Amino acid sequence: MKLRTGDPWMKAADYGRTLRGLTLNLLVAQLEPALLFHRQVLGAELVYADPDFAVLRGYGAEWMLHADHTYLGHPVGKTTGGSARRGAGIELRLHGRDPDEAEAAARRLGFEVLLAAADTGHGVREVFLVDGDGYVWAPDITLP
Repeated sequence: MKLRTGDPWMKAADYGRTLRGLTLNLLVAQLEPALLFHRQVLGAELVYADPDFAVLRGYGAEWMLHADHTYLGHPVGKTTGGSARRGAGIELRLHGRDPDEAEAAARRLGFEVLLAAADTGHGVREVFLVDGDGYVWAPDITLP
């Protein structure tokens, strides 16, 4: 069930033809709260958004958000099952986002900080954050 009225910014088939390599398509309960996290905490650029779908870009990557209601008739929609934490066992890394800035924004906006920003033995400074849909994000920067 689509909530968007009018035409999208681009036909789905045209957008689909632009995608290369690995992309993420995250199902979210509601688009607006999800966009708050992605824009304010992750520092992503909003490419497009309507009540059903959004495209975000940042740090050399592009990813999509689809509202749950757009997957009501799709088998993937059944996998969310009302779970508070979606994507269990998946760590979404965003290379290039300053983890200290992301952590500060997450705390200010009331998102969960799973593990505070710290330097690691594998050459990065990282933070582990949980968005409003329960996805775990790990923004990081490389250490000198």
